[in-house]
Amino acid sequence: MRQVFLDTETTGLSAEQGDRIVEIGCIEMVGRRLSGRTLHHYVNPGRSSHPDALKVHGLTDEFLADKPTFAQIAQELADFIAGAELVIHNAEFDTGFLDAEFERLGHPRVAEVVGAVTDSLLMARELFPGKGNSLDALCKRLEVDNSAREYHGALLDAGLLAEVYVRMTRGQKSLVIDAGDETGGAVALPQLDLSTLILPVIEPSADEEALHEALLADLDKACGGKTLYRALVPA
Repeated sequence: MRQVFLDTETTGLSAEQGDRIVEIGCIEMVGRRLSGRTLHHYVNPGRSSHPDALKVHGLTDEFLADKPTFAQIAQELADFIAGAELVIHNAEFDTGFLDAEFERLGHPRVAEVVGAVTDSLLMARELFPGKGNSLDALCKRLEVDNSAREYHGALLDAGLLAEVYVRMTRGQKSLVIDAGDETGGAVALPQLDLSTLILPVIEPSADEEALHEALLADLDKACGGKTLYRALVPA
């Protein structure tokens, strides 16, 4: 399965009111492993960023002045995402900007190019209801290192999103580049016989049992004697 993790930075919040993309970053994953392929461009939007947006991404008019326009990178981007599952945090925002940019050029919309669009923000809200589910909040909750994130950068954020996605979908602990073994074939893993494995049972001390009973008593008091633990665990 081929996935592309995508993020954009923009001049403001409204594509409908003429805001434009100033940066785009894509990272490819195949079979839940990073392939090493990326796409990253700063984009000259032809207009200034809103001051609030500038505080977020730090990309000044002077810096973007000599960068390519979206028209110059549109086909490369379309080819990179073609047929892939596109994973975006708050997908409606980014696809709205991408669709606006593509439509100006007469290109097909994102949904017509990719295989599917997955919104990782909606996934996070289902997994962690009632909690903060920004990319920064998820990095902290899932122990993904985002210490290099002084500004929001599209390629950096796409990489963080890939790490967050793997952990949210209960995959491996961290991402690696899929280099394969030296022969290019599958790596044979040793088979372990676990039938004779005996796990130690550590009995609680008297003090630990007393603390546990005190905790259960507090729970009983708080919920009116409806603590499930006493009903489920035999005395």
